[in-house]
Amino acid sequence: MSFEYFIGRRYLKARQKQTFISLITFLSIAGVTVGVMALMVVIAVMSGFESDLKARILKGQPHIMIMRHGGPFTDFRRIIPIIETIDGVEAAAPFIYSQIMIRSAAGVAGAVLRGIDPELAGRVIENLSDLPLTDGSENNASNVPAIVLGKELAGNLGVSKEDNVYIISPRGMMSPIGHVPVMKRFRVSGFFESGMYEYDSSFAYINLKAAQRILRMPDSVTGIEVRVKDVYRAGEVSRNIISKIGFPYWARDWMQMNKNLFSALKLEKIVMFVILTLIVLVAAFNIASSLIMMVMEKTRDIAILKAMGATDRSIRKIFVFKGMIIGTIGTVLGVVLGFALCEFLKHYKIHELTGDIYYFTSTLPVLLRALDVCIIVAATIVICFIATLYPARQAAKLNPVEAIRYG
Repeated sequence: MSFEYFIGRRYLKARQKQTFISLITFLSIAGVTVGVMALMVVIAVMSGFESDLKARILKGQPHIMIMRHGGPFTDFRRIIPIIETIDGVEAAAPFIYSQIMIRSAAGVAGAVLRGIDPELAGRVIENLSDLPLTDGSENNASNVPAIVLGKELAGNLGVSKEDNVYIISPRGMMSPIGHVPVMKRFRVSGFFESGMYEYDSSFAYINLKAAQRILRMPDSVTGIEVRVKDVYRAGEVSRNIISKIGFPYWARDWMQMNKNLFSALKLEKIVMFVILTLIVLVAAFNIASSLIMMVMEKTRDIAILKAMGATDRSIRKIFVFKGMIIGTIGTVLGVVLGFALCEFLKHYKIHELTGDIYYFTSTLPVLLRALDVCIIVAATIVICFIATLYPARQAAKLNPVEAIRYG
């Protein structure tokens, strides 16, 4: 062990002449500990919310949507097998998307109508597995096509299972009195709940063939939805699809479709990190204060060391070492307490979130990533190191003759 680290350790362990300096050192460690712990818990909770929201979005939305520029998408049967041969694609299915009105005996509501193939859609979107969607062509008593409504949408319409609703489509027909919208009766065969209020309050699913009839889209669809094996390669896979099938087709992946939402979450996370780093910054000022006061107390010791041949660099090392030890102890304690608090929040429900505000979850989601912990630790250590530079520089500048004479 070099003498700089030996002396720095002795200074750290030695009882100070002024108790106030020891108190500042203790408060510095406590400040760094609280700052690191708060950063870890807040970032973990925000990461948990983001991860939970992302999982729920991907359960109710395709990873990639393939659309066509201008004109009807009539050759989807030819395109789907081509898409499924591309590396990274798991499944593909056609869909129809349109804005409609739904009328029930209790009221009227706007909705997003999605026509899907029940046999294929479940392979692409998890929430669409086993939806009871008949197209009305079966030989049954009512011969009425089925519709599956979002839970919130059904509540707004005041309907129950097996009730009848009417879909009003703007794509109507021309008559002697002008354009007349199409209205068709459907039977509510079930409900779905995705955990996303935006989906559950606006989406309605019907059979693809029934959607083609009511929207007057014979043998054509709005687009093709695709599921990929790795959701984080969706952008790359979508580019490969377009390069394979070419113009006039275009694609959007799930990250592009939710770009604004995830950008806002990322910005919020960065802002919270910066704000909570101020706690560590305050603790760093305490570290600087305690080192400055120690330099004043150890003036004679510094002068003797310099008279014995210690260089300015060696003196700087002594005080930087002491400051970094304080910062490291605080950081380690903060990480340990942060981990403990995150585990506590994971396993114990200390506060149930209000359902009408946090629709998609009732408990506090916590996700602590190793990268986030590394960034927090690195930022804390850098701040503590910067805080030691000024006191160490002042100690190195002491004139040994003046210090011994007046110390």
